Amino acid sequence: MTIIVQLLVFLLIILSTLLTVGIPVTLASPGQWEQSKNLIYTSAGIWAGLVIITGIFNSFII
Repeated sequence: MTIIVQLLVFLLIILSTLLTVGIPVTLASPGQWEQSKNLIYTSAGIWAGLVIITGIFNSFII
């Protein structure tokens, strides 16, 4: 079970890093927001889901 939580945290860190770099670059680029809006919203939803799933799995670890 701890390996699953470690994998979820690793994925959360990777996605957080990508979003931290990707969102400002997208907002700073002219015309990119309209093209990348759905991708950013989807990535943010996946990030929120990972936070919730990681918390649920972490509650099972003693």
